[in-house]
Amino acid sequence: MAADQMKGQLLIPPSSGREARRRLVDGLARSLISLASVAALVPLGLVLFYVVSQGAGAINWAFFTQMPKPVGETGGGMANAIMGSLMLIGLACLIGLPFGLLGGIFVAEFPGSRLSGVVRFAADVLNGVPSIVVGLVAYAVVVVPMGRFSAFAGSVALAIMTIPIVLRTTDEMMRMVPDSLREASLALGAPQWRTTMHVVFPAAQAGIVTGIMLALARIAGETAPLLFTALGNRFWSMRVDEPIAALPLMIYQYAVAPYDDWHRQAWAASLVLVTIILTLSVLARWATGRQIQGRL
Repeated sequence: MAADQMKGQLLIPPSSGREARRRLVDGLARSLISLASVAALVPLGLVLFYVVSQGAGAINWAFFTQMPKPVGETGGGMANAIMGSLMLIGLACLIGLPFGLLGGIFVAEFPGSRLSGVVRFAADVLNGVPSIVVGLVAYAVVVVPMGRFSAFAGSVALAIMTIPIVLRTTDEMMRMVPDSLREASLALGAPQWRTTMHVVFPAAQAGIVTGIMLALARIAGETAPLLFTALGNRFWSMRVDEPIAALPLMIYQYAVAPYDDWHRQAWAASLVLVTIILTLSVLARWATGRQIQGRL
């Protein structure tokens, strides 16, 4: 009996030391992950805090409804720049999103094609091109033939910047959809185009919408491409073939000016621009979440 008890004790592994070491490593890893998460949020929090603290005091009804005052006069607003930014973003979406979405669908669904590899490589290269170079290209391709700066030229420059982001996001999200969904749809007799549009694309829709929001967030604050294309306008203009005002342009012009009132309005415009991006992101997340819950 004693020998059997001694054998049973010997079969039990000495887990106290190993368990303590595992708990220590697990706690250290959790602490490092939490610290890294906080460190990633600190810059965003500081930017938001500083923009809100500097721009909240300059926000009033006149800022949204009035035009810019002449040089040397205080007051006024940026109604033309707010509407101009929304117009430029909307036109850029109409021009760039179809190319980005369709290109991403093609690259994801035909990965063995030689053209898909070329498109993916071109998108990666275009995504790394500086925005000022994109503005110069839009200037040479659109502004020079038209003979004038215009909102259309600015929208083309911004659309070029959205295409690689949307294309690569669509590609990655659709490739993450399990092949079993495609095989099940094809086994039921659905053609490939219907499988792609009604099975694969809806399954990847949440990630694709997030990529679109990232693209909008990037182009909404771009200034360099608009300097060569939209140029800016201190008057009210909603014509596509004329120069147009935009919040990034007004922020740049007011920030470098020697007037304190312009500096105050530049901070207010920065706050409005950040608020627009955050609102679009929250609405997209909310709409996508409702669609996912509806399917479940």
